[in-house]
Amino acid sequence: IYFTGNVFVVSLAVADLIVAIYPYPLVLTSVFHNGWKLGYLHCQISGFLMGLSVIGSIFNITGIAINRYCYICHSLKYDKLYSDKNSLCYIVLIWVLTFVAIVPNLFVGSLQYDPRIYSCTFAQSVSSAYTIAVVFFHFLLPIAVVTFCYLRIWILVIQVRRRVKPDNNPRLKPHDFRNFVTMFVVFVLFAVCWAPLNFIGLAVAVNPKTVIPRIPEWLFVSSYYMAYFNSCLNAIVYGLLNQNFRREYKRIIVTFCTAKFFFQDSSNDAGDRMRSKPSPLITNNN
Repeated sequence: IYFTGNVFVVSLAVADLIVAIYPYPLVLTSVFHNGWKLGYLHCQISGFLMGLSVIGSIFNITGIAINRYCYICHSLKYDKLYSDKNSLCYIVLIWVLTFVAIVPNLFVGSLQYDPRIYSCTFAQSVSSAYTIAVVFFHFLLPIAVVTFCYLRIWILVIQVRRRVKPDNNPRLKPHDFRNFVTMFVVFVLFAVCWAPLNFIGLAVAVNPKTVIPRIPEWLFVSSYYMAYFNSCLNAIVYGLLNQNFRREYKRIIVTFCTAKFFFQDSSNDAGDRMRSKPSPLITNNN
């Protein structure tokens, strides 16, 4: 369980880091220059990686929910379904599906620069049919699967707490419940952050001529940056709700502060030695 749980969390973290490595710095560059100055190729790469991160996140969240559902609700079959080898295969499958899902954007021409949000991203108005398909397969369907899994888990949790099923002995140890709550919060935050943008896209796709003029620019921009901010939230959630992450965060902070103090102390000692060192005598050879 620890290897399987960790490998899914690491995969989700990779999806979050993708945007931090390349697209977000380019967005900042665009903000500073008040426009896109990096050319068509960088725009396509940035938009592609942005989509890879978003779809990778929701597919990984779906994979985590299915994993939690099998572990808690179907514990007898779990060890066979989620061996170490199978878990790695599931991760590879998630990223293959993610890559396959984002590739059509390159052929539809939907990755374009939007000056309102200073970034190259998915243009909702390029193709109504494609936008509807994207919202359904990349958001609504995964959200429905995750909702089903967590709903069944919550029902079982309530039954166990009320001792409705005393004979089944489900896997519901305290640390398992904490991990489940952590990933449930991650899912809820993702759904809340991305729902406005997806529903705007769905409305635009259904009736673009009527809807597009009626969408306030502040609402569109806010929905985008709300979605972008989601990538920063998972690390905060892990730190607040997971004891192991809190311990590692503290260790990293202490290590950093200790190293910084040692460096400053060494620099001060070196400066004191230089100031206290006697100046060489000036000799006159004449």
